[in-house]
Amino acid sequence: MLFKSLEFKNAVGQKVKVVEIPVLGEDNPYKFMIHVRLQTFITSIYGEMQAKKVYSFKEYLKRVLKWRDYQEIYKADQLKNNA
Repeated sequence: MLFKSLEFKNAVGQKVKVVEIPVLGEDNPYKFMIHVRLQTFITSIYGEMQAKKVYSFKEYLKRVLKWRDYQEIYKADQLKNNA
């Protein structure tokens, strides 16, 4: 699975980095949900005055999603013949 990260400055001017954002294909049924959750997460971070420098989107999804949906998004692809 591929991950991306996002860096921006919050309302106070501090640099904030969001890591472990999954890259999903266009045909993935979770793509829209991830997009909306990411917007919500960034909006909540943007307004914080005492923001941390690095946030994990994966940990945020673990808290807010149903476990079944979380596993489907972050499932590890099994390699054939240990290749």
